[in-house]
Amino acid sequence: VQLQASGGGLVQAGGSLRLACAASGGTFSGYGMGWFRQAPGKEREFVSTIRSNGAAIRYADFVKGRFIISRDNAKNTVYLQMNSLKPEDTAVYYCAADTPPYGSWSSRNGYDYWGQGTKVTVSS
Repeated sequence: VQLQASGGGLVQAGGSLRLACAASGGTFSGYGMGWFRQAPGKEREFVSTIRSNGAAIRYADFVKGRFIISRDNAKNTVYLQMNSLKPEDTAVYYCAADTPPYGSWSSRNGYDYWGQGTKVTVSS
């Protein structure tokens, strides 16, 4: 499984960005997909996940009400719509795939494949 993240960039506080993660190889519709982020000097942290059927979605508290995760199984792509961005959202954002048997939804260790990351910078 290969994951390619895109959509990062520089945006002013209050702005929006839409990240995309395209998957190739394997059966995308069967994967739980997650987004994590890592700010300079900090640990990689969970942002959001959407499970294989799209019905189960989880968000970290710090993005609830601002970010929306979605997936298009026909395009083998998961998205992260990021609204009302704050300077503290500045980080490299990574997408990840959780293949069966599924792991912990919000743990880095629960995911089997990772994309290369896309950098998001939010200016104040």
